[in-house]
Amino acid sequence: MAVENGGGTQAVERAMSLLACFSEAKGALRVSELCAMTGLGQSTVSRMMSTLDRMRFVRQDSRTGLYHVGPAAISLGTLALNSSPVFRASRQVAQNLAHRSGLGANVAELDEFTLRYLCNFEGPRAPKSFSMAGRSAPLHATALGKALLSAMSAEQVSEYFQAPLPQLTPRTITDCQVMAAELEQVRARGYASEVEELAFGRACIAAPIRDNLGAVVAAISMSGPLSALDPRAPHEDLALLIIEAADEISVALGHSPALRDDVFISL
Repeated sequence: MAVENGGGTQAVERAMSLLACFSEAKGALRVSELCAMTGLGQSTVSRMMSTLDRMRFVRQDSRTGLYHVGPAAISLGTLALNSSPVFRASRQVAQNLAHRSGLGANVAELDEFTLRYLCNFEGPRAPKSFSMAGRSAPLHATALGKALLSAMSAEQVSEYFQAPLPQLTPRTITDCQVMAAELEQVRARGYASEVEELAFGRACIAAPIRDNLGAVVAAISMSGPLSALDPRAPHEDLALLIIEAADEISVALGHSPALRDDVFISL
């Protein structure tokens, strides 16, 4: 939440807090919604949004008055993605995986105690009308998140579960001990799975991506509706696909299978 009073740097903080609202929203936003999300007054928000509009970081619909992300913000996001070694190493691999499996292929990296999507591609059996790049998701409710959690120390996993975690569906794991047992399975078989823990009717399998030091820095997944992907059924072929894709990206990042694979993520 932004602060109303202050000097120089406060203006930058306010502008960034307003732009950050769009990463949490699913569409365009009204001034009143931006006020509620940031705690800033209406006059402040209106003035700041006019400035951001003039600089093309947002655009206002002249008919509805709603604001949406502008081309300058999109350009910055694209530059950020292209500067990511994981994105560059994984983009084509994920695209090939989606084509080969017919499912969605997603790559995400750790962002403190959440995950942030770098790219996603749709297969014919798992269509999407939007991009996941830049969006975040909880670690405990996704296969991608479990793949990332599996490389953390027991202390780090325990720290993550100290905060209240959202129970997104009845199947979402919010108990640290239950997750610890789940992560042991992930480490043993080399991939994570999730069935209706993030959303009803959806499932996902994921494998960790390692850097040149052997540390897990990201994960890649295949996702889709239960009609196309049910991890409770035999799926050795899909598991092999996702592990091979993760290994291909890891090698591109400089990882050697000869390195120890028990390097914990450093937060």
